[in-house]
Amino acid sequence: MSRVHVTAADRVPRARRDREGVGTVNSSGDVPAPHTLREYALLADGERGALVGPRGDIVWMCAPAWDSDAVFAALIGGPGWYTVTTVEPFVHGGYYEQGGLIWRSRWITTDGIVECREALALPGDPHRVTVLRRVVAVDGDARVGVRLHPAAGFGRRPLSEPHRDEEGRWTSRAGELYVRFTGAPGAEPAGPHHPGLHAELRLAAGTHHDLVLEISDRPLPAPEPADRLWRATETGWAARVPELRGVLGVRDARHAYAVLSGMSGPGGGTVAAATTSLPERAEQGRNYDYRYVWIRDQAYIGQSVAATGPYELLDGSLRFVTERLIEHGPGLAPAYTATGGPVPDQRTLDLPGYPGGFDVVGNRVNRQFQLDVFGESLLLIAAGVRHDRVGAEAWRAALIAADAIEAHYRDGDAGIWELHKDRWAHSRLICAAGLRAAAAAAPAGSAGAAARWAALADRIVAETAADSLHPSGRWQRSPSDPRVDTALLLPALRGAVPAGDPRTLATLRAVRADLVQDHFVYRFRHGTRPLQDAEGAFLLCGFVMALAEHQQGGAVDAVRWFERNRAACGPPGLYAEEFDVAQRQMRGNLPQAFVHALLLEAATTLAGAD
Repeated sequence: MSRVHVTAADRVPRARRDREGVGTVNSSGDVPAPHTLREYALLADGERGALVGPRGDIVWMCAPAWDSDAVFAALIGGPGWYTVTTVEPFVHGGYYEQGGLIWRSRWITTDGIVECREALALPGDPHRVTVLRRVVAVDGDARVGVRLHPAAGFGRRPLSEPHRDEEGRWTSRAGELYVRFTGAPGAEPAGPHHPGLHAELRLAAGTHHDLVLEISDRPLPAPEPADRLWRATETGWAARVPELRGVLGVRDARHAYAVLSGMSGPGGGTVAAATTSLPERAEQGRNYDYRYVWIRDQAYIGQSVAATGPYELLDGSLRFVTERLIEHGPGLAPAYTATGGPVPDQRTLDLPGYPGGFDVVGNRVNRQFQLDVFGESLLLIAAGVRHDRVGAEAWRAALIAADAIEAHYRDGDAGIWELHKDRWAHSRLICAAGLRAAAAAAPAGSAGAAARWAALADRIVAETAADSLHPSGRWQRSPSDPRVDTALLLPALRGAVPAGDPRTLATLRAVRADLVQDHFVYRFRHGTRPLQDAEGAFLLCGFVMALAEHQQGGAVDAVRWFERNRAACGPPGLYAEEFDVAQRQMRGNLPQAFVHALLLEAATTLAGAD
């Protein structure tokens, strides 16, 4: 959704690396070759996240924060990775322990079974990340290779002169970062090409061995025992993720909540994705940095959680959006860093990039105006009211959002898909929906404001109908763009117009007829090209379609849409933004928070658990 295009002038020519030996790390410590996106699992602690591949290769992690430079950047072709995997030939698998982001890599060899239990330690520390890896010889003896190659600054500052203390712990620096590695006293420094530490672990059947990696932007405190770190992490996840009984696909719904929780910091902001520069279309320049918090996405998350219950993620979403509205008023930006700071300008890194992609950090969304974020903010605040989770500050923010809509609803904006400036029908109708919801939820003594907001919503819908109603009776994208857009299903879902309004029904029919392939849904048509030639199906749109069918009473059809799009993930149960229907592959940054949010909302709504 959060899409700022990279032009040809933005691309930096670079030599592509030779990536022979797919999925292996040889004894010399070569950069791990990439996997398809569906094979990566997420480790996260709210402050930052890491991607681990099926061969035990952590190839992406920024430290100390989501938007910091990567210390493991092999995912996009840079130095920096941390691999723990059996040295025997194997087939791989893995799974999350239910109710959190504790991942178990699993390798079946010709002689036995080896697992590696992996997590970022909880509670998350804003200055220090702790990577926990527990190798377990499940069946038979195990030999496991360890390759640690941290390189700060997207690979520019590798590990320098590691030192082993009397306790067998290794300490070093990677640029300005402090590094401590516990559990491999027999490791040996690697060669000069990619400085790091190499070790081989030998485990007897039924035993386990702990590795603890700490990386900090401050001097490290005294180390803690691995058992204590694991207990705190298990306790932390148990407290974070609710049971979510009475929803469709309970396991996947809880996992979606866990993913959102892991991507949410203490300030309430949830980053759109853990990564940057994972391509949506190979070599097309569609590479974005999503390591920031989009106001629209944050509102989606809060509303989705509100459909399920008054859980922590709703409070966090309310807090983040309310603070930004009060701080910036009508100048509310579309996106912020996880701590509420400005999104940096876009730049490139001179790295090879993930295959088919480039190497972009920063995002040009910082230069956009997006009208619909004010409507989404009002919808979020109204959802908080239903659960009695808002106070005076939230209503102050609601007044700011409503005033901004009144002042700017006739202005052009970048829209939900962040394209060229236009008077997008979706933006205006979502503002109407937000105004109606806020009017209905207004506190006692606010009758005047509520009446004004309801009247403004009526006026916005009438003006949008006057210039953006297609001759067929459906909503069209803008006064100058007659195409249908799946985003135009959202206004009826959020209450801008009734579910039975002829315009609602005509828009749903048009989306079914023009933007659907095999029960996957696309955003809109790009000229005359076939849908799948222009982009992947949008998983957000698939779950929106499920909600729209449910709103019309089509329970069976709604569940069919839900189940089809729920299946568009890899073994770790993570979703990217897009799904290539022909190749059955994910496209774009991983994991995409708003997809998990809409899955959660659909799982609740379709089960009637509101």
